[in-house]
Formats: sequence, structure tokens, C-alpha cells
Amino acid sequence: MYYVDTMKQSEIAAKLHIPQARISRLLKRAIDENIVKISITPPPGTFADLESRIRNHFGIEDVVIAESMNANEDSILTAIGDAAAHFFETTLADHEIIGISSWSLSLLRMIDAITPVKRVKAAQVIQIMGGIGSPAFQSHAQHLVTKLAQLTGAEPKFLPAPGVVGSPESKQVLLNDPFVQEALGHFAHITLALVGIGSMTPSKMLVNSGNVFTREELDELASQGAVGDLGLRFFDAHGDPVITALNDRVISMELKEIRAAPRVVAVAGGSSKIAAIRAAMTGGYIDVLITDHLTAQHLLSDALSSKAF
Repeated sequence: MYYVDTMKQSEIAAKLHIPQARISRLLKRAIDENIVKISITPPPGTFADLESRIRNHFGIEDVVIAESMNANEDSILTAIGDAAAHFFETTLADHEIIGISSWSLSLLRMIDAITPVKRVKAAQVIQIMGGIGSPAFQSHAQHLVTKLAQLTGAEPKFLPAPGVVGSPESKQVLLNDPFVQEALGHFAHITLALVGIGSMTPSKMLVNSGNVFTREELDELASQGAVGDLGLRFFDAHGDPVITALNDRVISMELKEIRAAPRVVAVAGGSSKIAAIRAAMTGGYIDVLITDHLTAQHLLSDALSSKAF
């Protein structure tokens, strides 16, 4: 009557002259004794089992997997950008203080896919990484921060400094600037950090911006085991920070600050990012991963293979 005829418990109680509380107990007993079995057929394009396995293996709070039509970068960026936009719109809390990494193609796609959020209003959107390269490409950073602030009704807070400066001395001069100090001071209050995950191969955006890294700097990072970065803060396969001279020239949120944020959502996918994504989860830097199903399958198969040996 309940499962086949879709009658309400109150209707069954009236028809059989049995108290509704007993109806509820009998329905639970039917499941406990396997008289009734419930099966779920996931709709196409969803990967609940894969999400659960990655979540459990790496011990992170949540995993959202989007279906990519193929393995090319544009298809992956579109898929994870749309998924991240939906996740952001449905989980944003009122008065949220949002930090956003300003040099990520996946976050650019996310921002472009977000519709104005009406149910809640964020407090601030904070740029957590300085600009990089030529002035023409630094507009990307302002675009992300400004547009996200407009979409959430928040106040934008910019980090008025390059992401990488020419020397440690130049960095110190900038850190003494009151406007830079103000921006850095907001990092400790961020409640939601939106980050991309970088690999050791510079992204198209960094290359087009007049990539500030020399081959020697990248080789030094690789020689010390670096596999990826969050905001140009590099880490190895275990998630441990890799500190080189380059770190003394970077102006961005530090790894320990990212880890301390209440909720860190990483949006990343593609074969070149697999080692970096795995390390970011292993290091405990991210709470939520939004990726594509091809990347997710590699992450899980690699993890299970390494466990087997």
C-alpha cells in the first residue's frame, strides 16, 4: 500500500484501523528484514559512487564530479566551471567572506557561469593572490574579484601588488605598503576560499601573461619534489611545502593560511593536474574538490594502485 500504491501512512492507518505510529514501525521493520529493498539508479552524468570513494580515500569533506565530453582542456573547463557555479550558488552562506585566487582558468569559467545570487548576500570578496605579468593580463584578477562581488552583493577587496616581484627586497617594500597590509590582513577572516590548483607546467594564462618563471626556477622546484601549487605556493607529492628562493618573491595567501580557512573549494581538472590535485588533498589544503570524471577516475585508480604496492 505504501510503496506500490503510494498511499500516505495516515491513509493506510485509517484504512486498516492501525495507529500511524505502528505503520511507521512496520515499514521500518520491512526494510530491516529485507522484505522491502530500495535501489537507486543515478541519472546520467552523475558519479555518486566515484565521489564517495574519492571522498573516503582522501578524507575530504566533499567531491563534486562533472561529466566532460572529452579530455580536451576546453571541455573540462566548461564542465567543472558549470559544476562549480552550481555548487557555489547552492552552498554560499549569508555574510560569507570569500577569498579567490585570481589566476585560474577554471575559476574564470566558474565566475562566468554563476547567476546573481539572491537568497543570501556575501560580505566581502578578497583577492588572495597578486597580479602577474603584463598589465593587460592583470585585468583578469580584477575581473574575477569585481564580478564575483557584484554577483553576491559583496564588497570587493583587491590585493594591490604583483603576484611575483623582482626580489625579496621589492617584496618587503610592498608588504610595508598600508593598502597591501590591509588586504593581507583580511586573509585570516576568510570563511570560503576558492582556489585553482596549478601544475608544474605553466597554464595558458600564465604563459600569455608573460610568464614570470624561468626554466631554471621551475627546474629547481622540480628537483626538490614540487608537483603543484596553490596561489604559487608550491608543495610536493605529500603536500609538504617546497620552499625555494621563488617563495621570497611571491605575494599571495600562504599554504598554512589556506589550510586554516574554514572551507576551501578547489576547482581543477585535466591530466596535467592529477599529481597536483592528489597532493593538495593529501596535504589537507582543500575541503571540497570539483573536478571532471576523467580526472576523478585517474585520481582513484592511481591511489588504489599505489596502495596495492
